[in-house]
Amino acid sequence: RSRKRRRNSATMIRVAAVNLNQWALDFEGNFQRSLQSCRLARAAGARYRLGPELELCGYGCEDHFLEADTAQHSLESLARLLREGAAEEMLVDVGLPIRHGAALYNCRVFVLDKEILLIRPKMALADNGNYREGRYFAAWPSDRPLEEFVLPEALRSVCRFSDGRAQRVCPFGFGAVKLRNFCVGAEICEELWTPAAPHIDMGLAGVDVMGNGSGSHHQLRKLNERIDLMLMATKRCGGVYLYSNSRGCDGGRLYFDGCALIICNGKLLAQASQFSMRDVEVVTASVNLEEVRSYRTSLPCISRQAANSDKQRAALRIIECDRTLAPPSSAPEPLATDPPIEVYMHSPEEECAMGPACWLWDYLRRSGAAGYFLPLSGGADSASTATIVGVMCRLAARYTLHGVEEVKRDVERITKLDPAEMSKPPTVENEVALSKKIANAVFHTCYMGSDNSSAATNHRSKALAEDIGAYHLTIRIDDVASAVVASFTEVTGNTPVFMNGNGSSSATDKAQDLALQNVQARSRMVLAYFYAQLLPWQRKRSGFLLVLGSGNVDEALRGYLTKYDCSSADLNPIGAISKVDLKRMLYWAANHYGYKTLLEIVSAPPTAELRPMEKSENGEHSQTDEADMGMTYDELGVFGVLRKIHRCGPVSMMKALVRQWHHLSPASIAEKVKRFFVYYGINRHKSCTLTPAYHAEQYSPDDNRFDLRQFLYNVKWDWQFAKVDEIAAGTKQECPPDGGCKRGKGADELTREFEDELEPPSKKQRT
Repeated sequence: RSRKRRRNSATMIRVAAVNLNQWALDFEGNFQRSLQSCRLARAAGARYRLGPELELCGYGCEDHFLEADTAQHSLESLARLLREGAAEEMLVDVGLPIRHGAALYNCRVFVLDKEILLIRPKMALADNGNYREGRYFAAWPSDRPLEEFVLPEALRSVCRFSDGRAQRVCPFGFGAVKLRNFCVGAEICEELWTPAAPHIDMGLAGVDVMGNGSGSHHQLRKLNERIDLMLMATKRCGGVYLYSNSRGCDGGRLYFDGCALIICNGKLLAQASQFSMRDVEVVTASVNLEEVRSYRTSLPCISRQAANSDKQRAALRIIECDRTLAPPSSAPEPLATDPPIEVYMHSPEEECAMGPACWLWDYLRRSGAAGYFLPLSGGADSASTATIVGVMCRLAARYTLHGVEEVKRDVERITKLDPAEMSKPPTVENEVALSKKIANAVFHTCYMGSDNSSAATNHRSKALAEDIGAYHLTIRIDDVASAVVASFTEVTGNTPVFMNGNGSSSATDKAQDLALQNVQARSRMVLAYFYAQLLPWQRKRSGFLLVLGSGNVDEALRGYLTKYDCSSADLNPIGAISKVDLKRMLYWAANHYGYKTLLEIVSAPPTAELRPMEKSENGEHSQTDEADMGMTYDELGVFGVLRKIHRCGPVSMMKALVRQWHHLSPASIAEKVKRFFVYYGINRHKSCTLTPAYHAEQYSPDDNRFDLRQFLYNVKWDWQFAKVDEIAAGTKQECPPDGGCKRGKGADELTREFEDELEPPSKKQRT
């Protein structure tokens, strides 16, 4: 029996992947979470633990990576992990920045007991979208041989070989660590997505276990791509593949969405949660390495390429370690690889709610704020922001009642609720009741009505606040807006009026109308910050409130917002989510959380309620967003995808839409394309002041970090629009059988419609 146990121990191994809620530059907190994950992995019997990318300093340090302190403190954290025995009888794979020679590298460090076996630098840097790794790090060439790395003083004081001798140097480069019973290598985040991914070389070289420590942020409908790549990698090359990721807001617009994975030969063995308020989550799986080796030899294509892989063997260096890491004798001996499980995916509606909700929770507890303040208009956008905060409160209540200590501790600190309220059984009724008490303590909503507001939106905002449990107020903004108008009248002797007040639509009347709408919107922003500062005092509480915005990605793209209105806030959880996805989320939340007012809100036409209200049979406001914009939200979503994701200018967009929109004539499509780009160019400057928003969509127009483009455009687009007109004139009309093609305005007519916006400033009335 003992011989059989030794034989099984040589082929069976338990591995651990982790989610860590790290925070950029929070070295003490990051160290404690990393240490806790190592202890949990060891307690579960794991002999290999993989951590996220740059876990000791936090992935989102950005230009702080250029500071010598960041790399130095990361080394000090690694040394402290070794002193605390984090890698005792377990191979630990940890991420941190390391300077080698004259360059800084994004590295994985393999440690066992107190010995550093290998430092593996990243070879393919992420430099697209939100990522700027090439700004801070150098990429290690894959064909560069291993080099000797002299350990800095912070590590020399603690690093020891297994025989007790002091360690002074270690290998640095593209390599893998081979113990007696298994071989392990690293593939770092972006490298998985490259055409010649390192897992191919490692698989052909016989590496049994591959660990991907990642810093991957949440994006709607992205998780399946990530998982598919890893499943296919091991199905094609064989092997055990671990994926560890950060999870949470580490100080910026991104939410890292965890979902640690363990995969073997194309089958999923373990999956951690994507959205959670836990700081540390560890998943483990037992694997029989003979199954990996048998799988590879059973596929002739792998065997043939492995036999002829001189190039791969030359590039990948194997570091020998004369140690066996077998399951602990006290643990039950696994007999075979864990059974596969099904991949779990959240629906897009759940992603829209849960990702921003967890992001807001991290921001709230880490910023020191007492809560959030939201101008709640009764429309779909502000209702979406309110719903997300409501989901945040429900999740906080759920984790509290289930005894998650870090969440319970934060809830008690922020809300000052009676601890007895947080110790009840975790039933649905108790969860709903506690979430409403949390919401009443941290979530403040306010309906800012005016003479132009409808009774319907006032009713809906109050009802939704009651559904969630928020502390709600109703105020009037007329006195503030009227005071601004009165000051203009006093100085100039003129009083501006709305267009529908005199029936005129000249350029000067349009300017008056727009100014009167904007002064209302900007008054709401001023009042929002005023109330956010004073409401804690009024409620005999300490601290301050963070103001939440509620502008969606489509309106930001089109520029359909007032600069410095109530969409200007501290944070915007929906700023990169489309109107279409938000409406779907509202339906989901109405059914899932019982916020029934959302059904009424989502069925109402979107309106800004900034003009005087005309007579309406249903009590809804006559001003609607889509009529004001001259395009639907569905069309805006298509424009956004084509502009950003498919990199289309006016001409490319016109060509694409002629093939897609068969219900419209080419002339009508040309009109819509030109209308979009005219207003996009006019309003692009507004993107420079957009509220920091949760990043959720690939076509976000966030000028500061993601969508890097100019903000001063020639909005006539002379060359491009001439080409668009040529395409429209030369495209054969293909109408559906019912003859439903619509004819659009010609280019000249459309230009005349825009002439107020296109005139130089000297010819326009200044407001």
